[in-house]
Amino acid sequence: MAYYRYHVFFCTNLRADGSQCCQPCGAQEARDYVKQRVKALGPAIPDKVRINTAGCLDRCAEGPVMVIYPEAIWYTYIDRVDLDEIIEEHLVNGRMVERLQI
Repeated sequence: MAYYRYHVFFCTNLRADGSQCCQPCGAQEARDYVKQRVKALGPAIPDKVRINTAGCLDRCAEGPVMVIYPEAIWYTYIDRVDLDEIIEEHLVNGRMVERLQI
């Protein structure tokens, strides 16, 4: 059995040339928010979850993006409503959020 049930990777890349990337879309703030929410939920989440920062995940045109392993489910998000839905449905209940998948 794995130590963590889910590893959540947020692309937080910032491209020096100013081209499309996740950081200007609030990726670091989104990652920090999800980490805080997961920690606050504590026992409500049945399995251990690790929230990680990633460099470029190479899906810049679809950003901001995150990916959840071990299923390798890719999501995009706009705001905290989307992030809360991913937390509740995927991390708490183990169900993919189809409307946010990429």
